[in-house]
Amino acid sequence: MSGVAIVTMIIGLGIIAWLSAKAKAARLAIVGSAKGRDGTDAVRRPSLHSLPSYHGWYTALWVLVPALLFLSVWANIMPGLVTEQVLQDPAAAALPADPFARGAILGEARNLATGQVSVAFDERSKALVEPYREAHRFYSTGGAIAALLLALVGGAYAFSRIRPDFRARTRVERVVMTTLLLASLIAIVTTIGIVASLLWESIRFFSMVNPIDFLFGTKWSPQSAAMGYGNKDAFGAVPLFWGTIFIGAIIAMIVAIPLGLMSAIYLTQYAKPAARAWLKPMLEVLAGVPTVVYGYFAALTIAPSLRDFAVSIGISNASSESALAAGLVMGVMIIPFVSSMADDSIASVPQSMRDGSLAMGATTSETIRQVLIPAALPGVVGGVLLAVSRAIGETMIVVMAAGLAANMTLNPFSSVTTVTTQIVQLLTGDQEFDSAKTLAAFALGLVLFIVTLLLNIIALQVVKRYREAYE
Repeated sequence: MSGVAIVTMIIGLGIIAWLSAKAKAARLAIVGSAKGRDGTDAVRRPSLHSLPSYHGWYTALWVLVPALLFLSVWANIMPGLVTEQVLQDPAAAALPADPFARGAILGEARNLATGQVSVAFDERSKALVEPYREAHRFYSTGGAIAALLLALVGGAYAFSRIRPDFRARTRVERVVMTTLLLASLIAIVTTIGIVASLLWESIRFFSMVNPIDFLFGTKWSPQSAAMGYGNKDAFGAVPLFWGTIFIGAIIAMIVAIPLGLMSAIYLTQYAKPAARAWLKPMLEVLAGVPTVVYGYFAALTIAPSLRDFAVSIGISNASSESALAAGLVMGVMIIPFVSSMADDSIASVPQSMRDGSLAMGATTSETIRQVLIPAALPGVVGGVLLAVSRAIGETMIVVMAAGLAANMTLNPFSSVTTVTTQIVQLLTGDQEFDSAKTLAAFALGLVLFIVTLLLNIIALQVVKRYREAYE
């Protein structure tokens, strides 16, 4: 029996349990009749603590939750039990002693038995197909029967507890609250796991490389260290930090801040409602374009054009992969981040401040410059900081348009590299995780994580102060 069929049957049992329990609770809601003052049987009163729907959900949960939990655990246990039973078959005596070869033959037999492949490359796997099918059939049937029994027993137990005074609503709401709590903890646990993995591997890296040399060194050449030329002065990450700041925090912001702020001013102060209804969604579409598309655009269109322009003005050493190409396209990509935050901040300024400025004789442009922008500045700054954290974490645009050279240069037409680009470079392909070259990626990731976390915290604090002032 397939897993989909078992789950479908359990869900069907859950629906039946919900309907049955709800109907029983609805019958218990009327406890009889009483004589009214006029002698008629007209008074009926509900006696249930909880609504019939809560009793239905309580019973359905007892049907679904134990059975589905058992199936999820059984799905992880069953492959090992099947393999053990196959190995007990006389046909398994011909398997080699080498664990790798044995696993390959067993895997091929499993794929043949389940129909994933139709041709065997090793003849010994054919003899194990039928034992594998029998074992899989036995354990899958046993698991299905156990899951259905759990569903029936759980439903019978819950159904027997339906009484007028039973607090089904409290039990159901407790289950819902626990589920919401577990869902909220997923993000926390994931963050803790990320930080723990970065810290552990970074500690291993710093046991091989001096942290001072890593944070303040000016030469980045992990390949030379991997080739046995020594680790001294090979892991200086300052060129990577500079390239990240140069592209993400300088060039990209020079593009994104003016354009994003001016677009927000136009949309909130000058654009008609019909124009705003069209222009704002079109502007925010930029945030949904995949970064690889921006990377192709930067590498195939912007970078060659900038190189030709640099050559035409006498810059002979201009590179086809430049910081300027990556920074310009990255700036266009993060315009919606700046524009949306500035738009919300300007729109949240009290109308009385606008009206007071205009009533004093100020023009619209003077009101924007001297009233609205200063009042909305905390929100705008928060949006800019969030945009910076987004920009310094960008990978694809830099990989495709900025190059891999770890240079410390102020020339925007030169090739530079960033932290994210080097992380990709260090972890691409088959890498050994006991060398400083590979572990350097985790140290770079830790630094990037700390920087972006600080930027986000500062941005949220700025926005919080802004909201406290005007809400």
